[in-house]
Amino acid sequence: MVKKTATAQQLVKSSYTKPMNTHVDVIIIGGSYAGLAAAMSLGRSLRTVLVIDSGNPCNKQTPHSHNFITHDGESPATIAEKAKAQVLHYKTISFINGRVTRAEKNDQVFDIETEKGEVFHAEKLIFATGLKDVMPEIKGFSECWGISVLHCPYCHGYEFRAEKTGILANGDLAFESCRMISHWTKELTLFTNGASTLSPEQTALIRKRNIEIIQTEISALEHTNGHLELVVLKDGNRHSLRALYARPQFHQHCNLPEKLGCELTEQGLIKTDMLQKTNVTGVYVAGDSTNWGRAVSLSVASGSMAGMSCNRDMIEEKFL
Repeated sequence: MVKKTATAQQLVKSSYTKPMNTHVDVIIIGGSYAGLAAAMSLGRSLRTVLVIDSGNPCNKQTPHSHNFITHDGESPATIAEKAKAQVLHYKTISFINGRVTRAEKNDQVFDIETEKGEVFHAEKLIFATGLKDVMPEIKGFSECWGISVLHCPYCHGYEFRAEKTGILANGDLAFESCRMISHWTKELTLFTNGASTLSPEQTALIRKRNIEIIQTEISALEHTNGHLELVVLKDGNRHSLRALYARPQFHQHCNLPEKLGCELTEQGLIKTDMLQKTNVTGVYVAGDSTNWGRAVSLSVASGSMAGMSCNRDMIEEKFL
């Protein structure tokens, strides 16, 4: 008789049950790459861990993840599913689906409450809640985001190398983007989406590379299932493109770190040191919410560091 083993997906789904213990060593809010990496470090450190995840990663629309060694080309969902299945091998780790609505520090213990009214307690708290992108008011932009409207050439540039590509930016960001993206393709157009704020020197350098600068505002992006075909301007002109790089505005997906007193940078990221510690004792942050790079590999690295840093602090506090 052949023994049936549970698939990774079945393991993940079965894990999302309310844990027996409401008091654990560490609560991790956010169960994507950074949160899972932190959980693995802590599980291997014999810590009881609760991961609370709302199931809304920012890259849920992206079909393929790249520049992450051993996982190059896999879908983000597949990578996360494998990671969750591996984390579940550590029996001290529990998961629940939910959104945390309250986080308070009482003496040396953090009290966490979900939208369902569940209350949990922990000695340490790790946020891996990521960022929420604010889509510009351009028809078709959000449908193309992560598919053919891109944020990172290291994640997607190879797939669109030497293709007709656009950049949606202005000012210093536009100049830096032109300089960067021109390494991957020479068929490049800059859309400032309004009057250019480039300096005369920047404009001259961009045009010297045969990069056209278009200042007319964009009306829409025409696409098929998120795959960009045309940029439509408000004057009616249309430009054929396969990819468009953009850096939309963002804000923290979760405001609880700020409510706890965590400091933010001028860019709106949460401040941490090299060990992923915030200015609030016992609170650590990993992933996109503290990292401008916004790559899976960087999120995993910061999550691992947060988990190890958290465990080390707990050891030092007890070894007195």
